[in-house]
Amino acid sequence: MSNKEGSGGFRKRKHDNFPHNQRREGKDVNSSSPVMLAFKSFQQELDARHDKYERLVKLSRDITVESKRTIFLLHRITSAPDMEDILTESEIKLDGVRQKIFQVAQELSGEDMHQFHRAITTGLQEYVEAVSFQHFIKTRSLISMDEINKQLIFTTEDNGKENKTDKQFGTWRLRVTPVDYLLGVADLTGELMRMCINSVGNGDIDTPFEVSQFLRQVYDGFSFIGNTGPYEVSKKLYTLKQSLAKVENACYALKVRGSEIPKHMLADVFSVKTEMIDQEEGIS
Repeated sequence: MSNKEGSGGFRKRKHDNFPHNQRREGKDVNSSSPVMLAFKSFQQELDARHDKYERLVKLSRDITVESKRTIFLLHRITSAPDMEDILTESEIKLDGVRQKIFQVAQELSGEDMHQFHRAITTGLQEYVEAVSFQHFIKTRSLISMDEINKQLIFTTEDNGKENKTDKQFGTWRLRVTPVDYLLGVADLTGELMRMCINSVGNGDIDTPFEVSQFLRQVYDGFSFIGNTGPYEVSKKLYTLKQSLAKVENACYALKVRGSEIPKHMLADVFSVKTEMIDQEEGIS
């Protein structure tokens, strides 16, 4: 009872510091005063920035979804009879993704990209993953950050419209940051590991060795960064190491037992060994 009275007394004393007549004086503040006008402009600026941030988040979500669909499409290459058809379709999908990135570039025109980077980083990482996956399938090499950024220069031409005050033509550019590029490449290693699994299941014994050599080079590159890079990069290094171990284990099974196991059973052997690695990692 005393505690209630004490808390009630505290609330009463707190309200006593602001008499009723003084609390109502705020309604009589002059809205045209310089201070009120300044805060109204601050409010408008913050509201506009918040709205832009939300639009960028939505665009980033669309970029992520379309990039994932492109990756799922590219995984069909291991079992498709005509690889060129899938590559052509994936390029069409990536063009659609780039149109979304073009909208992001327009939103960021005249703005500091780093103030809105958190809103778009997820989409850019997924786009880097999709583009680098397609590039690896074509060339068995890693696409550079400069090559990716060259694809993100957008130019719209004046179609002879009389209304030239409408700023619908010009050049826009969006640059993928080094962190976005590294995180996208780190995610690529997981897709290559899945590609290796699918290839083994279809009797392709060359792709796993190509993927293994490529992943080893990527892992060595990330090892040079180590703990000096951003936290997200060092965190994904462990996942990259897991993917590399699974692919190397598949190559080991193919090299040692490939001649004695029928091609249609290689996927079963690989999946069993992958489960053993997962169990060992769980125990450790």
